[in-house]
This record gives sequence, structure tokens and C-alpha cells, in this order.
Amino acid sequence: MALVKYNDRSLRNLTTKPASVTDSPGALVHIKTLTASSSATLSFVHGSSDVVLDGTYPIYKFEFINLHPSNDARALTFNGSDDDSSHSYDVTKTTTFYRVYHNEGDGTTSLGYDANYDLAQSTDFQKLTVEDIGSDNDQSCSGELYLFNPSSTTFVKHFLSNVNYSHNSDLTVQSVVAGYFNTTADITAIQFKANSNNIDSGKIKLYGIKDS
Repeated sequence: MALVKYNDRSLRNLTTKPASVTDSPGALVHIKTLTASSSATLSFVHGSSDVVLDGTYPIYKFEFINLHPSNDARALTFNGSDDDSSHSYDVTKTTTFYRVYHNEGDGTTSLGYDANYDLAQSTDFQKLTVEDIGSDNDQSCSGELYLFNPSSTTFVKHFLSNVNYSHNSDLTVQSVVAGYFNTTADITAIQFKANSNNIDSGKIKLYGIKDS
């Protein structure tokens, strides 16, 4: 393959810009960051505050970065809305939940499906963790959630999450949740909150993933 060389003149004469990483299929495009500050809820609403949550991207990714609860033994939860006006977060969903943990003393381990945290045709908020995230100054949860094709009017809306957190009894716990919003209506908003009290600090980032 011949080596192509560019100089100042050739760069000035370019009529189209070279492809970059952000132009490539599968590239992450940052949409919005929400920062918790004793927040009861953190909501991403399409068309509000520069949020895009429609057919622009086939996959959306939420990243949780050091979400720290205001009180001990709390869970991170989420729900969706298909109501463009009132945004009532009550979409029917069916999910599955499993978790694995290991304590600091190397004496307790577990891996298994947990039927206490899945949902079957429920409008409740889905727990992405068990209710035991610690509130010590150095404790938090981090992870990700993917939402697939939220604007489809043909299919249900699949999602999956993977979250790791510091247990209030000094364990590291990984929770994995998967399921679907059982609706063919657009999902136009996603809300996150603790199962009670507030999210004291941390960030949630929303990205779109480019299609091919």
C-alpha cells in the first residue's frame, strides 16, 4: 500500500473531513449528564434539557458513576414512561435478576438467581440492585444500563443492566438485570431513583450508540 502524505496545502484543500472515531458505527455519542445532589429522582426526558431519546440511535446507554445514597441499605431503581405529557413512570415490564457477591474477609460468596427482585407484568420500579448499597463516605454503586430501540412501534423495548456496588456489610456485589417494557408505544423518558430517600451524589451519563 502506498504511503499517503499530507502537507499544509493538501489539508487546506480538503472538501470533506476524514472519518473519525465519532463517525464510526458503534461509536458512543454523549447526550446528557445528570449530577445528583440530594436528588429524589434523576430523569432523562426526550426533548427536555437537550435530551434525545427517540429513533436517532438504535441503542442508548446509561452509565452510573459513584452513585452514593443518602441513607444506608438502599437500592437503585428505574422505570420508563410512554406518556409524552405527564410522564408517569409506570410502564408494564417483565424482568429477571441475578447477583454475585464476595465479602472483604473472603468468607462469604454467592452466585444465583433472585426471584425476590424480578418483575412479572408489573408497573413497579425495577430494582437494579438489592436494598443494601452502603452509605459510608466511601461507598457507592457504578454500572451501566442499555435500552434498545425505544421508539419502535413494532416490538417490546428490551433493556439490560450490570451494576456493582459496595454492600453496607462490606461486600462487593454485582447485580445483573434484564427484561423488557411490554409495550409497542415509544419509551420517551427514563427515571432513576433510590427505593427510598435520596441519591446524595454521583452522576448518570446518557449516550447514544451509532448504527451502521
